[in-house]
Amino acid sequence: MPLDWAELIREELDSGQFSDLEKNISDAYENLGELIQPAPENIFKALRETPVDQVRVVLLGQDPYQTPGLAQGLAFSIPATIKPGSRSFPSSLRNISKAIALDGYSGLQHGDLNHWAKQGVLLLNATLTVQLEIAGSHANLGWQDLTDCLLYRLAFKKPSLIWLLWGSHAHKKKVLIEQAAHAMASETTPTILTASHPSGLSVYRTHEPFLLAGDTGSCQHFKKVNVILEKRAESEIIWS
Repeated sequence: MPLDWAELIREELDSGQFSDLEKNISDAYENLGELIQPAPENIFKALRETPVDQVRVVLLGQDPYQTPGLAQGLAFSIPATIKPGSRSFPSSLRNISKAIALDGYSGLQHGDLNHWAKQGVLLLNATLTVQLEIAGSHANLGWQDLTDCLLYRLAFKKPSLIWLLWGSHAHKKKVLIEQAAHAMASETTPTILTASHPSGLSVYRTHEPFLLAGDTGSCQHFKKVNVILEKRAESEIIWS
């Protein structure tokens, strides 16, 4: 874990709170090798690419992609070599690209979202590893205790962050974020934008759809983020 993020949760790390997680993940890589994704050096890529002091927006995912060749340590992101027309291109990214275009920007030319991370968008999954072809296979190894701790401490340290919560799993983190803001007792409150998950058909099927039926509109999260940043006299996120 990068030093700045480790320092954010120093108390918990020093207490040994995550020692079971460390052993579980170490055993998984030792026993199953490349069947565990992402590669070990990319487990904390989201934290490495977006240092604590640069985080402006937080976009939460659930698990890394369990399809071979996709997971790279950033939520929703895949290698740039996999183009939008490919069968390997995830439906979530297709719908994200549609939403970006509906918000008035150019759609994605590829699915590598590293350029978002470099602009201060933390692309963090709740669970940071997965066994290939088995969705949720590492959900009970202890990752969510660690990522919840990171999110709470981050929300406490930076109460003005913009949070993008897509899907029911991400929506559950809203309480955590609000608890941190309340504990901070700051006059600044976090901006929390919620919508359905962008994958598959669920993108349309809630009272807060990510995309409107017939792709006639979107949740407008990409536009809303930039409007907020502009009001703060900050540089907009280049989504395209």
